[in-house]
Amino acid sequence: MPIALITGITGQDGSYLADFLLEKGYTVVGMVRRSSTITFERIQHIQDNIYLEQGDLHDQSSLVDLLERYQPDEIYNLAAQSFVPTSWNQPVLTGEVTALGVTRLLEAMRLVVPKARFYQASSSEMFGKVVEVPQRESTPFYPRSPYGVAKVYGHWITVNYRESYNLYAVSGILFNHESPRRGIEFVTHKITHGVARIKLGLGHELRLGNLESQRDWGYAGDYVRAMWMMLQREEPEDFVIGTGHTHSVREFCEIAFGHVGLDYKDFVVQDPRFYRPAEVDLLVADPSLAHQRLGWEPSVNFEGLIKMMVDADLKALQHQIEIGVLHVPERK
Repeated sequence: MPIALITGITGQDGSYLADFLLEKGYTVVGMVRRSSTITFERIQHIQDNIYLEQGDLHDQSSLVDLLERYQPDEIYNLAAQSFVPTSWNQPVLTGEVTALGVTRLLEAMRLVVPKARFYQASSSEMFGKVVEVPQRESTPFYPRSPYGVAKVYGHWITVNYRESYNLYAVSGILFNHESPRRGIEFVTHKITHGVARIKLGLGHELRLGNLESQRDWGYAGDYVRAMWMMLQREEPEDFVIGTGHTHSVREFCEIAFGHVGLDYKDFVVQDPRFYRPAEVDLLVADPSLAHQRLGWEPSVNFEGLIKMMVDADLKALQHQIEIGVLHVPERK
């Protein structure tokens, strides 16, 4: 059985990737940071089927030790400080993990398992102030946040190690991808969770930032499949992964509220606190190369994704109400 190491296994993408690789017959090793709080909710259903080992992208020796013990065939680097707004508050931390952490892992791979295959999670945020629309593999980067800048470093150091040391190392430039496992701090899950709360009588408004901000949103389960496909090719190559369609936050709200029979205009409040210091422009993928060379296609469309997330939040909150964790306030 091939062995795969996943950093960031407790995150949205890591958990879906672990599910996918287990179905493919892989032995899955997940790297987790030592923490006083346990955050294994997304992988609870597979925890008995995977190996969880402590390690940290800050600490070179922990990475070397992990690779020496497991000798993985594939390495998926999904760990990062991945929340864009936080990168303005913690720019140095973001650089240490999201940028230099990639170098530490590549260097450990070069020293211990140079024949392994390496996947780096690059991001559409690298395009930032876009030079062309849509964005493809050849589009120049112009990041607009410390997160985007750190991701550009991680992307180029992956290219550098591939070309300098002949490693099989690739980057997937993934556009926004969501799911019911998305962190609640991200705008998509913030919206669907807010919709569910309002529908169930647990809330009465939803505060958001720029409703005109546009993104290319897809389903995370589709995108982890693309990661794996990139490591199965004979030659390493970077790919843009996205749907090729863009939608605004306003459209997202309209569909989410409409799914439960509500009008978003009655509940959404724009709050300047949630505006970014520097907004990115029109992010929309040109995934034609991935279609041609990987045979990858998304299976869930924009509306289907939103309904999936709203339904999951309704189910989760309804369960909490039934077991008495949440209480619906009485109407005055």
